[in-house]
Order: sequence, then C-alpha cells, then structure tokens
Amino acid sequence: MQKILNILSQAWSVLLYPMLMPLYGILLFCFAAKHLLPLLPSAYLWLCVAGTAVLTLIIPILLLLFLWRKGYIDSLHIDDAKQRTTPYIYTLICYGFWAYFLRATMQLPIFLLLVAIGAMVALLAVTIINHWWKISAHLTGIGGLLGGICSFAINYSTLPIALIITVLVAALLLMYARLYLNAHTPLQVICGFLLGLLCTFIPSLIITYA
Repeated sequence: MQKILNILSQAWSVLLYPMLMPLYGILLFCFAAKHLLPLLPSAYLWLCVAGTAVLTLIIPILLLLFLWRKGYIDSLHIDDAKQRTTPYIYTLICYGFWAYFLRATMQLPIFLLLVAIGAMVALLAVTIINHWWKISAHLTGIGGLLGGICSFAINYSTLPIALIITVLVAALLLMYARLYLNAHTPLQVICGFLLGLLCTFIPSLIITYA
C-alpha cells in the first residue's frame, strides 16, 4: 500500500508540476474564450497556447535539464532548497517574456497580464523565501492557477463553481502528496497555496473594484 501511495504521490506531483500551471491556465482561458469570445479565431488561441508552452514550460524545462546534467541540481523536483535559486531566476525571466507575449504580442485582456505578473511576483517571493524556508512551489503554482480562475470569473461575471471545486480538490490532493513524500511541512504547503492564490487574484480584484 505504501508503495502505491508513493507512486501516486509522485505521479500527482509531476502532473501538477509548477511549470505546467501557466499552460493549464491558458488552456482553460482559450476553452472559455471559444464560448465567451466566439469571434476569436482558433489559430489565434492555439498561438497563445503554443507561446505559453514554449516560454513557461519548454524553455524552463530545458534549462532545468541543463542544470541537472551539469550537476547544479540533484533532480528535476529540486528537493534541495539551496539548489532552487538559479532555476527560479531563469524561470522568472521566462515568465517576464511570457507576460510581454500575452499583452504586447497577443493583445490578450489586461486581467491575464495581471495574472502573469502575479505569477512572477509569487515566483520571486518563493525565490526569496526559499533562502530561509522551503515554501512549496507546487502549491504556489496551483494556488496561482486558482487565483487566475477567480480573476477570470470576476472579469467575465461568471462563476465556474465546478472548476473551482475541481482545482481545490486537486490542491488538497497535492498537499497530501507533498506531505506524504516528506517534501514539505503542513505550514509550507498551506503558505505556498495562499501565496500563489493571493498574488494572482488580488491585482484583478483591485483593478475591478478600485
């Protein structure tokens, strides 16, 4: 039973790897846009997905593989907190190009730019906090995804309850997985989740109701 739980926890950690969260978010936006913004061409939406995949997943993963091959990190999960700073900085730079791509190149809604900037702020905070405390990047990522969904909800006056509940359940399972693998303490996963959620949701909340 323990072996099965260990495999499931590792698999869930990979499926909800932090670098996948922007891609999941943009896929959800494009799916919703086909219903809320039907005039947008499919090729345009797929270009958003492709650009997001390249800038927030493929390039950062290639950089991680390079650091791993060179011996700067022990694994792609970067369980050693001391080894996280350099990969996080590289990823932060990639996120900066992603934010520029979303707004300047694709002319996507301002709330998406705010979500992207919020994700950058969250990653920067994780990078800084990591010097003293191993806050969970996994939970920061999925918290950021939930914050993005909430931002979408207030901008389009909709309430995707089923999606919000699904992401919350996924986050709870991810918390359990990270705790089961002894990657973090309960406080580290909770703080990571709240950090991601607040950084991606509060900017849109302020702009909408200020």
